[in-house]
Amino acid sequence: MKKKPRRMSEIPTSSMADIAFLLLIFFLVTTVIDVDTGIGMVLPPPLDEEQNPPPVLERNMLKILVNEQGQLLMEDKPASVDMVKEEVKKHVLNMGADPNYSDSPTKALISIKNARQTPYRAYIAVLDRTWMAYFEIWDSEARKLGYTDYKTYVDALAPEATNEIRKKFPAAISIAEPDPQ
Repeated sequence: MKKKPRRMSEIPTSSMADIAFLLLIFFLVTTVIDVDTGIGMVLPPPLDEEQNPPPVLERNMLKILVNEQGQLLMEDKPASVDMVKEEVKKHVLNMGADPNYSDSPTKALISIKNARQTPYRAYIAVLDRTWMAYFEIWDSEARKLGYTDYKTYVDALAPEATNEIRKKFPAAISIAEPDPQ
């Protein structure tokens, strides 16, 4: 008796394309693409051609320079990123007491200047510490007014009301242009 040749079993592949297509759609829909949106800052309006910038006394400006290696100079003295927040707070809250710092919070200006090759992380670290200093000042002032923090104060403001804390302690941060090389 002769045996019949055994037929090879086949795997049905007719729906394989459908499954691949569904997987492709699934991964396209569920993948999160990280988009760097940049730094959200509100810039002042440009000055008119014939208008000069307002004068700033030297003592009212805290100068921070970040070099190509990410090293800091504050008022032409070497400093670390960790010192920025405290120096900004000292400068803004001086109230004219120390002649090395600002006359008043409304006249205080923080000038951040970087080189063209400054590492992005170093620049952002300095800018973040500067903003942290202002938020700590605003939080402290909100607590004096009876609020738990600055955010609670802002949430309690009526839409047409003026933010008195920001009026008393305006965040004057100047982002200076890097020197051409």
